Amino acid sequence: MSIILDHQLQEQIPHDNTAFPVTFYRDELAVLPGRAGPLHWHPYFEIATAKSGVLDYQVGQEHILLAPGDSIFVNRNMLHGIRQVSGDVPDPMPNIVFSGTVVAPESGAIYQKYIRPILECDALPFVAFRQAEPLHHEVQRLIDDIYRAMHGQPDGYEMVVQRSISCILEYIFRNVDTLPKSDASRIQLNAQIRIQKMLSYIYAHYTEAVTLEDIAKAANISRSEAGRCFNTYMGCSPVEALIQYRLQNAQRLLHETTRTLQEISFDCGFHSVNYFSRQFRRMYGYAPGKNRKLGK
Repeated sequence: MSIILDHQLQEQIPHDNTAFPVTFYRDELAVLPGRAGPLHWHPYFEIATAKSGVLDYQVGQEHILLAPGDSIFVNRNMLHGIRQVSGDVPDPMPNIVFSGTVVAPESGAIYQKYIRPILECDALPFVAFRQAEPLHHEVQRLIDDIYRAMHGQPDGYEMVVQRSISCILEYIFRNVDTLPKSDASRIQLNAQIRIQKMLSYIYAHYTEAVTLEDIAKAANISRSEAGRCFNTYMGCSPVEALIQYRLQNAQRLLHETTRTLQEISFDCGFHSVNYFSRQFRRMYGYAPGKNRKLGK
C-alpha cells in the first residue's frame, strides 16, 4: 500500500481502517523517485524499520540514520521524510501508522494517563531503537510481531497488534525521563509550522505558475525568511523544492501514463518542454524519454 497525502501533506488513513486504526506499509521506497519520500506529517504515531539498507529518517530538522535492524518511533504531527542512502536494492522498510486509540479510547483513563503525555511531549519528536542496543531487543521483537501480524492478518491478528503497540507505548512512557530529548525551541516549532504551510501550498498549486512570493505568503513571511526555512529543513530554496516536486510527479506520470512529454511537462507546471527536459536530466541523470522506455 502506498502513502496517500492530502493537499496539506497529511497522510490519509484509509476509511476501512478507522475501526482498527493501524495501517501497514511496505516496499514504498521501490516506487519512490530516488528512493526518497516527501516531507509530510499526520496526527498519528509512526514506527518504521530499516531491513537491508541504511535509511536517513528526517524528523523536523534532525536526520537519524537507521542501520539494518534499527527502528524509529515518530510522534504525531512531526514533519518527517525518508531517504535510502545505501543498499543495492530498495529497502522494504516495513512501517505502521497508528492512532493511540488502538490501545484505549481518548476519553478513557489509560489514554489520558499514559498515551496523551507521549503525544503532547514536544521534546520527544522521535525515539530510535537500535539493533546494537540490548535494551531495545524486546521492543524490536514487538515491532516485528506487529509487522508479521499486519502482513498475514491471521485470526486474532488485531489482538496481537494491539497488545504489542500497548507494550511499546508502555516502554516509552516508563522511560520518557531517560530517553534522549530534542532541544526544539519555540522558534524551531514555529519554523516547522511555516515550512508545513509552504509545502502545503506547493503540493496544492505545483501545476500552476508559482512564485517565491506566493510560497512565502502561504506562511505570511518574507521571501528571505522562506528561503531560510527551506534551507534549514530541505537544504534547498523554495523554488528548487517546487521544481523537485514537479519532477517527482512528472516521473510518476512517465511510468503510469502514455501522455506526451509536452502534456506531462504542462501538467506538472513546466511551460517549456526543453526546460522540463533539462531539469529532469539534472535531477535524475538521464532524459525523460529514456525514463519512459525504462519504465515500460
